[in-house]
Amino acid sequence: MRIFKKLLDTQLHTKILFGLLAGIPAGLILGPRVDLIEPVGDIFLRLIRMIVVPLVFSSLFVGTASLGDIRKLSRIGAKTIGYYLCTTAIAISIGLILGNIFTPGNSIDEATKEKLMASQKTVAAEKIDIAANKPDIIDTIVHIVPGNPIESLVEANMLQIIFFAILLGIASTMIPGNKGKPLINFFESLSEAMMKTVHIVMKIAPLGVFALIAVVVGKFGADILISLLKYSIIVIVGLGIHVFLTYFTAIRLFSDVNPIEFMKKIRPAQLIAFSTSSSNATLPVTIECCEENLGISENVSSFVLPLGATINMDGTALYQGVAAIFIAQVYGIGLGFTDQLTIVLMATLASIGAAGVPGIGIITLAMVLETIGVPLEGIALILGVDRLLDMCRTVVNITGDCSCALIIGNSENELRTTPDMKE
Repeated sequence: MRIFKKLLDTQLHTKILFGLLAGIPAGLILGPRVDLIEPVGDIFLRLIRMIVVPLVFSSLFVGTASLGDIRKLSRIGAKTIGYYLCTTAIAISIGLILGNIFTPGNSIDEATKEKLMASQKTVAAEKIDIAANKPDIIDTIVHIVPGNPIESLVEANMLQIIFFAILLGIASTMIPGNKGKPLINFFESLSEAMMKTVHIVMKIAPLGVFALIAVVVGKFGADILISLLKYSIIVIVGLGIHVFLTYFTAIRLFSDVNPIEFMKKIRPAQLIAFSTSSSNATLPVTIECCEENLGISENVSSFVLPLGATINMDGTALYQGVAAIFIAQVYGIGLGFTDQLTIVLMATLASIGAAGVPGIGIITLAMVLETIGVPLEGIALILGVDRLLDMCRTVVNITGDCSCALIIGNSENELRTTPDMKE
């Protein structure tokens, strides 16, 4: 009984970490029978996704309406998009540099290549087909404006939801008198209710994380991991470099927060991101960590974080750099400076509007490979370890979202720091 009580009193991130670590041996033991506990993880994911759309819409609307000044909104928007685009370009450059230095594709022999291609051929074809039907950049920009806002909410089209919430928030502040106040009060109450729902759902987070990790481990082939070990290590090392070099430098330069303390404060969101491989599914926890742990105002977090979950894909961009080099090397295709510059531009642009859901990186990678003339069938080479790498790069994506919210909050004097957070 004493041990059970102590577990209940343990901090959330420790419980989630325990569930994550316990899921690894459970997956190894269960193996193919891991399907027995897969529904637990699926229910947890559905609970979180249930919260995302009403939380994003209500918090973004309230954040926009509370800013009042349109010039302040445009200033925050410009800073946010500028930060995300810069860090994404840096991330893809790190990936390309590491791929060129360590040449992971040269370590794959013909027999291994054929084995990997055969095992993932069907899945690769599906991803390529999705990428072929994906709208181009111009169409993506056009479709930011929703034709039917209700349809956008039902389909969870995040860019359209963000656009409509911001526009409605601006319009509500322009209504004369206090006529817009009831609408603002309604969405304030909805936002608060959604955050309370997050607290309720997080009660079962350790169990959900346990099931999700066990399923990944149980279905993950050791043979494929060994074949792609060098490639996987390069991606993971690159992600670590981006976090500790890019984000830590930005935090030190543009705030007085200790980067190590910053990482501690957002640990629950990182653990959920690792487990779910989804920026959107992690968004409610990311918002909670930024507002309650980092002291970022709702005005900033409600704008920066939903936008980041949609357009900030630093981890995905870095992975695409390594993956493009890897596949080209396997096929013996040399990529010149122009080709690699194209990868930087394409990966940066492709990240805008990419859904924050598991596996989206493969689809945007197909767009990049097609642009530089690398066979799309090469995607089958890396699909075996994509889920594991997707978990790692999602952690980087939401870490970037939080660092942006921190820096924007500090620049707008919307950051409440505590002594333990400072350098």
